[in-house]
Amino acid sequence: NNMEPRNHTAVPEFLLLGLTEDPALQPLIFSLFLSMYLVTILGNLLIILAVISDPHLHTPMYFFLCNLSFNDICFSTSTIPKMLVNILTEVQSTTYTDCLSQVCFVLIFGGLENCLLTVMAYDRYVAICHPLRYTVIMNPCLCVQLILISLLISTVDALLHTLMVLRLSFCTALEIPHFFCELAQVIKLACSDTLINNLLVYLVSGVFGGVFLCGIIFSYVHIVSSVLRMPSSGGKHKAFSTCGSHLCVVSLFYGTGFGVYISSAVTDSPRKTAVASVMYSVVPQMLNPFIYSLRNRDMKEALRKLIDRTSSLL
Repeated sequence: NNMEPRNHTAVPEFLLLGLTEDPALQPLIFSLFLSMYLVTILGNLLIILAVISDPHLHTPMYFFLCNLSFNDICFSTSTIPKMLVNILTEVQSTTYTDCLSQVCFVLIFGGLENCLLTVMAYDRYVAICHPLRYTVIMNPCLCVQLILISLLISTVDALLHTLMVLRLSFCTALEIPHFFCELAQVIKLACSDTLINNLLVYLVSGVFGGVFLCGIIFSYVHIVSSVLRMPSSGGKHKAFSTCGSHLCVVSLFYGTGFGVYISSAVTDSPRKTAVASVMYSVVPQMLNPFIYSLRNRDMKEALRKLIDRTSSLL
């Protein structure tokens, strides 16, 4: 019977090779990633708590920021804890099911990051280009709908890729030179025809990256032209400062993403690509809270109140 899925029996597990083979470097990598993970969780939790606890921050901009912070926590959690456990237990193998689940979650949270950054750019566009109609356009109902649509798009995308991997059959020597199961690496290991999978990856990342990035660029072109027409320098400064943080986060996320893509095209060493992909799968999630809290007066104020309140309780 040819309909039997050969891969389930033939593929008990994948080997995640991590970032280095050198046993002497493992403690360093473990402590580095553990601290990055803790900083990511704490930083993003602080932002969520500050926004929830301060009524002044109950606006669409901070509602989206809360969702971005929550997504950053989930994104990091889908890759780092597993890697830390692997280093501690010195076990590199991961089951077929675990690996596919990880592919799926990384795609969901990575896609959602894309969507949220675009939604936040739209929010800034409405705030600066249509300030008088801002509260009418960005009503709570629309904000929730935008989050749900973003989640739907990224989940459908992730399931599509994951189901397409299910139809592949795998041979032996399933070594992934990476610290998590990345879609592209898993597809490379298949010994059946992967043309459709690769086409799908290029098509979806083209549409995803292209449409969302164009949306962000479109918003910012309008924002910049609106700001330049403002008569007062105070107004200009305020407008740029609210957009500055978002622009930094967008540049960090897309910049590191493109960097990884280019490095994988240029270098033959998958290990170098794995190190580069730390840049987009770990670093932006860790830095986002700092970028938003350091550049934003309201956020700093809310964090200060939160810390005062907590210390008075203690």
